[in-house]
Amino acid sequence: MRNTNEPVATAGGTRTMAAVVQERYGAEPEAVLHAARLPRPGIGPDQVLVRVRASSVDRGTWHMMAGLPYAVRPVSGVRRPRLPNPGRNLAGVVEAVGSGVTGFAPGDEIYGTAASAFAEYAATAPERIAPKPAGLTFEEAATVPVSALTALQAVRDKGGVREGRQVLITGAAGGVGSFAVQLAHAFGARVTAVASTPKLDAVRALGADHVIDYTREDFLAGPRRYDAIIDIAGNRGLRDLRRALTPRGRLVITGGETDGRWLGGTDRQLRARLLSPFTGRHLGALISSEHADGLRDLTARIDAGTLSPVVDRVYPLTETAAAVRRLLDGGVTGKLALTLPDA
Repeated sequence: MRNTNEPVATAGGTRTMAAVVQERYGAEPEAVLHAARLPRPGIGPDQVLVRVRASSVDRGTWHMMAGLPYAVRPVSGVRRPRLPNPGRNLAGVVEAVGSGVTGFAPGDEIYGTAASAFAEYAATAPERIAPKPAGLTFEEAATVPVSALTALQAVRDKGGVREGRQVLITGAAGGVGSFAVQLAHAFGARVTAVASTPKLDAVRALGADHVIDYTREDFLAGPRRYDAIIDIAGNRGLRDLRRALTPRGRLVITGGETDGRWLGGTDRQLRARLLSPFTGRHLGALISSEHADGLRDLTARIDAGTLSPVVDRVYPLTETAAAVRRLLDGGVTGKLALTLPDA
């Protein structure tokens, strides 16, 4: 990542911070992400300023960075990025709170989400953060919010997973998948996990009852039928996925992408919703939400020992582009974290 870490002149002597900066869209992280100094963000009466100790990358990081598919641009910015950087996950220490904020105070250790989280400081809303799980490092905690919230909502809320259910999870070794396997196992389901050869042992260790190596066999070809399919990776057709469900089964699509610049594979999710009323099965997609209630639920599960982040590697903030590149190249088991030094 190109380093332009020189101080930024600001009116009135505004203090600056180290940050990752992106001025244009691009699919190659090395070309668009660089280190710089930006003015430290201010906060309004209903906001919290966080001294960020760690962040993490996920597939959404790349979508916001690349502006692809074009469907994300109403949120990310039409012609150029609306935000300084595409970071969303964070773990850190509350630096200051607005006059209308209750429940948080300077010095509190928290985790959650914020805009432009690839920086030393980030402003966020109190409903997007929660106390950090005591047993996790900042780096571990920063890998949880987006991916684990997505997994929780896919498995429990959309998938209706509970004791005795047969559940198939594709992309089981990835960021969302590694949490989904643990959650489905904790709910008492019989979990079949799909992953590549080098990751099978890791997925078994997360609680999968049965693993399928998708590089060697068709994971939908057997006679087994599932009460829920959590489809996180791959682009199998809806007909094949539907056939692998029980008569009242549920399909939850949370991933599966193509190179299409306009929809990027989301057309499959749209077709699932349109087809669902005519099949007797529940076919749909998940648009996850980020909120403190979900974070507190995750914290309780982490504290109880039934959920744990899998951290593949930790990068310094200055190597954010390298972390995104590793994510794109594949081979990651679990999550990639970014770390920032203590003040």
